[in-house]
Amino acid sequence: MSDLFTPLTLRGTEIPNRVMVSPMCQYSCRPDGLATDWHLVHLGSRAVGGAGIVMSEAAAVEPRGRISPNDLGIWSRAHADALAPITGFVRSQGSVPAIQLAHAGRKASTYPPADGYGPVHGDDGWTPLGPTDEPWPHDEPLATEALDQAGIEGVIDAFREAAEFAHAAGFEIAEVHGAHGYLLHEFYSPVTNAREDDYGGDFDGRTRLVREVTAAVREVWPDEKPVFVRLSATDWLPDRDAWTIDDTVRLAGDLAEVGVDLIDVSAGGIHPDQQLPDTGSHYQTPLAEAVREANDVAVGAVGKITTPEGADEVIRNGRADLAIVGREHLRDPYFALHAADALDRMDDAHVPVQYRRGF
Repeated sequence: MSDLFTPLTLRGTEIPNRVMVSPMCQYSCRPDGLATDWHLVHLGSRAVGGAGIVMSEAAAVEPRGRISPNDLGIWSRAHADALAPITGFVRSQGSVPAIQLAHAGRKASTYPPADGYGPVHGDDGWTPLGPTDEPWPHDEPLATEALDQAGIEGVIDAFREAAEFAHAAGFEIAEVHGAHGYLLHEFYSPVTNAREDDYGGDFDGRTRLVREVTAAVREVWPDEKPVFVRLSATDWLPDRDAWTIDDTVRLAGDLAEVGVDLIDVSAGGIHPDQQLPDTGSHYQTPLAEAVREANDVAVGAVGKITTPEGADEVIRNGRADLAIVGREHLRDPYFALHAADALDRMDDAHVPVQYRRGF
């Protein structure tokens, strides 16, 4: 029986334990999307803290794909060079460095949360892209450009090139961000995709872009290294024609066929009218469980996993293959080491020699 400190092997990559740092935007790059000392300390501390996978925040595959002007980017060699010392340090601590490749779509050009979240108008902002020209419903929405065929091909190329830069930076895992109302989710959800061409209409049309982007990333990512995809398993819009867990189960199987090794199962974000359930502990884990039961692909569970015992339960009971921990890692960079201590598994933890007298 696997537990939180059982290694996980995906392709040729051995992950020392089942704790993953969830990608969390830091809004600390301006104006060029280059990683800074903040990213070295932020991601490096979680590696020192024992997490099996340390995943970067969403890294935009092109400037227009940033959520805010302060977002991390991975669209040039300069971005790769800025990230390389970070991946080297993460690896030196026994953790696996991972990156989330992202495009914000119609949710782009917004202020960071600390500055109010609203759309950035004027010279500091830019025109968001989407499946249609319907904008994200801000109080003062930004004009949005519907992607044409050339634009779609440009997005696919941008993800492919970003994956090449990410590999050059030393990342071991690439995750395609297909969740939370950003571009790829906007295409596969019927809430936001009213297209009538090959990238709209039925399930196959609406999911075409996420499948083609993922195939492009897999094409250039080394065979021995894993590719993940984060999906929103439901739009949380029960009263509308929206994306559901049944759709996600089907898409997960399609993605496995193009070489995806793990589905990172999140939810929501497509529209502000979403109706969230009781967001108590592990509220999204049943979604991950449903994907895992129906498909021969590994899954990660995320959402209010906050205790060592809870994370261990997710793995021990076969509900998911990874416990993806977000905000708790902001509160406690050493979550994995504290979990090993709480679960009496310190013999299986990687404690830096400099810190061993503290454990």
